[in-house]
Amino acid sequence: MIKGLKDLFIYKKPDENQERFRFPEPSEESERWDQYDENNSENNQQGKQVQKTSRLKEPITVEQMMKNKAQEQSSSNQNSKGKKSKAINQDRKISKSLDDNIKYLQDAFHLPVNQDIIIREFKIAHRISACIVFIDGMIDNRIAIQFTLPQLMDVHAFEGFEGGCPISFVKDNVLSINQIVEMNKYQEIIPQILNGLIALFIDGCDKCLVMESRGYEKRSVSTPMTETVVEGSQEAFTENLRTNITLIRRIVKNEDLITEFMIVSKTNNYLAAVLYMDGVANPKIIKEVKRRVESLDVDYIAGSGMLEQLIENNRCTLFPKIISTERPDRISAFLMEGKVAIICEGTPFALAVPITFFDLFHSSEDSNLRWQFGSFLRIIRLMGTLIALLLPGLWTALILYHQEMIPTTLLNSIIISRTPVPFPFIFELLIMELSFELIREGGIRVPGVTGNTLGIIGALILGQSAVEAGIVSPSLIIIVAVSGLGNFAIPNYSLALAVRIYRFVLIGFAALAGFYGVSVGFTILCALTLSSKSFGVPFFSPVAPTTKSNRDIIMRDNIYNQANRPDYLNAENEKRVGDSPRGWLKKGQPGGRSNE
Repeated sequence: MIKGLKDLFIYKKPDENQERFRFPEPSEESERWDQYDENNSENNQQGKQVQKTSRLKEPITVEQMMKNKAQEQSSSNQNSKGKKSKAINQDRKISKSLDDNIKYLQDAFHLPVNQDIIIREFKIAHRISACIVFIDGMIDNRIAIQFTLPQLMDVHAFEGFEGGCPISFVKDNVLSINQIVEMNKYQEIIPQILNGLIALFIDGCDKCLVMESRGYEKRSVSTPMTETVVEGSQEAFTENLRTNITLIRRIVKNEDLITEFMIVSKTNNYLAAVLYMDGVANPKIIKEVKRRVESLDVDYIAGSGMLEQLIENNRCTLFPKIISTERPDRISAFLMEGKVAIICEGTPFALAVPITFFDLFHSSEDSNLRWQFGSFLRIIRLMGTLIALLLPGLWTALILYHQEMIPTTLLNSIIISRTPVPFPFIFELLIMELSFELIREGGIRVPGVTGNTLGIIGALILGQSAVEAGIVSPSLIIIVAVSGLGNFAIPNYSLALAVRIYRFVLIGFAALAGFYGVSVGFTILCALTLSSKSFGVPFFSPVAPTTKSNRDIIMRDNIYNQANRPDYLNAENEKRVGDSPRGWLKKGQPGGRSNE
């Protein structure tokens, strides 16, 4: 019994050589039943009493069974590897035989089991065999119906063709599609087909044409959902990669804006784009970003959030080292500063690196407001962050250890209000904090206006009912509410989540040692944060270490006084304004200030 309980409750690392459960093969099962029927028929003919016999074969020892199954598994693995290597060898080049290419594509895409892969065979000019390969539902059918097949089948379109491989002739003289690329390796072709392009294979040619044809359904450009502003652009990214790049290029109309496409996941062929300003961004940062993205080897990436976790360093703190935004205007501003942007297919958020701690307090609205207004709002955000992080812990320290620091009148009021409360203070605080977190999470998950109503009404009703029932004190309701409001003032969602978690950590330190515990916890948090980096850039630049600043950290200055790009980025072109940013004030210039 004791041994059975140990096996049940004590975890053991599974044996790698142990055979997993395997369903019996149909041939094995039929063989067993045939043997059973033969035994029964012999016993019936002899007129003897049928004895209970096993329908299985002769019993063998466990060691022999494991040995036999290991041999079967090794042989099956070798056979499967041999079969699989023929179909998955994407380093193979295109054959001149169209039949060989079709056979390879059928094996690679698991045809005919896979029914949304279309291989359309036809004759070019009624004489040359060819085929197009695409995924049904991911292309614009008009491109295939109007601009590909009719032109390739038209005899008159090949009047100037002199023979040989018609790939170049088709590309230059027949097809009227704007983007056509020649490729000769399946490693390059298959990811393009999976991303919604059409591949044209022609008999006798060792190259194929890959044509832009994406036309799947996509969401239209809408207003931002998580980064709303009063003054500024009201456009947000969508789940379509090309649309997102277009939104950026509509703002940054500069020929030095570089876009490089990369296949992130080798298994899933996940497409991402790296954007940067040539001549502005630091080449070392660009190289590091591309190195991290290209080196990823995972089966599945769902969006920018997973990519952010895979390329982020210094995971010892919860503060984000990569900024995520859904606003094209903000990404454009980052690019012009010298940062690098990463945009992923299938997600309405873009990433920007490297960042500092102070970038998390900035909003795209700041640059559209006067510097006095922008500075005031940033101070409010910083104060809200400190209140959300420290207030519950400091209040815990005051109530449990340092009551002498509370004014007598206030202390008497707190004691009277806590008289009917049956719980210890720390338990009371955790109840309210967790209740507030539940209301906030429920308000996010409930769709539409109902979520906002749930958050407001839930907080009011819960707080009032808890006070009337004597479960919590009114002063604690105020502390939890103020800390929650401070958390709402944080403009970055990841930073707000980190502050919410660290708040509980500091409450624990305060419950253990009062103000000394809060000081120790806050010091450890600052030490970990100050020692972290974002793609080689110190996280607290330009404050720690101190570098030349452009007057845009917490306090803002006038736009025309921000002459240089951030010094910590080591941009190739540090200046971002001319010698006279407001030329209309220069004396002697047309339209300038008069001498009067």
